[in-house]
Amino acid sequence: MSRICEGRVVIITGAGGGLGAAHARVLASEGAKVVVNDINETAAQAVVDDIRKAGGEAVVNTSDITHYDDSLNAVKQAIETFGDLHAVINNAGVNRDRMFASMTEAEWDTIMAVHLKGHFCISSHAVHYWRGQSKAGNTVDARIINTTSGAGLQGSIGQSNYAAAKAGIAALTLNQAAELARYGITANAVAPAARTGMTTAVEEMAQRMAKPEDGSFDYWAPENVSSLFAYLVSTESSAVTGRVFEAEGGRISIADGWRSTEPVDKGDRWLPEEVAGAVQQLLAREVPAQKVYGT
Repeated sequence: MSRICEGRVVIITGAGGGLGAAHARVLASEGAKVVVNDINETAAQAVVDDIRKAGGEAVVNTSDITHYDDSLNAVKQAIETFGDLHAVINNAGVNRDRMFASMTEAEWDTIMAVHLKGHFCISSHAVHYWRGQSKAGNTVDARIINTTSGAGLQGSIGQSNYAAAKAGIAALTLNQAAELARYGITANAVAPAARTGMTTAVEEMAQRMAKPEDGSFDYWAPENVSSLFAYLVSTESSAVTGRVFEAEGGRISIADGWRSTEPVDKGDRWLPEEVAGAVQQLLAREVPAQKVYGT
């Protein structure tokens, strides 16, 4: 049976557990050579050991994705170990949930550092490598795959820091796709829903996402989502870029994004007292946005 990621070299951040570990195992089973990045070396080594026992290729990397200079080491290790780099999966993340009125600066900054800056650092170094390859006349078929969230696409009560960072990641993906195509680089994002340590921290969620005991389809298994990531890493996805996908269970969809509605056009400057009527016309014919999570 053919393996869609055969020979592809990929860095996966936050791959010591949860979705990242699932991505690493699935991609390795599809022939990818995986750099398992995680600040928890023990957890990362366990994932690498699993991959090697199954006949795959993987190495541990403990670069800090929030530290620009240190994150370069992940790219260097991929190239020195496996001879090339084809994809970066930005997966690492943390939560610091709090209602906005009670949120601290530290809680805001931590989320921005891990999610938003973390999506920049390794990708930046990878792009420098790929751009250099392209300018040297070499064929580049590279991937950036970012991890956004439904929270970033439609908001989530008690997660304004997380939602803002994940929305930023979705916008970053659109820019990367538009700017980097000239070098042979695609950029896509995925909003996954799966059973992980972060999603099951609340008892109600843990019960809802529990693995079925009857052996039926495990809807919330993270490996379900990893299949989409494997496809996006593969050469088969070379024409797909600038998309934000949603994935859970056996479902894959595309988030359509912001779109301008038909305007109300006066053909002249609106007077302040006239704007209310224009807004009412716009609201009357708009397609309502999806509800914010928790409302």
